[in-house]
Amino acid sequence: MGNLLYIIAVILVIGWAIGFLGYAAGGIIHILLVIAVILVLLKIIGGRSSV
Repeated sequence: MGNLLYIIAVILVIGWAIGFLGYAAGGIIHILLVIAVILVLLKIIGGRSSV
């Protein structure tokens, strides 16, 4: 499950980068970036608590 969250976060960051460079999706891309950062933080927090 942790790997899935990491993959989703990477996809969202790539989507944000493409949108940021292309200015196609406007504010939606920034929302995707925030979601990706939250997923990465959840993975980091979850990984530390399980060790």
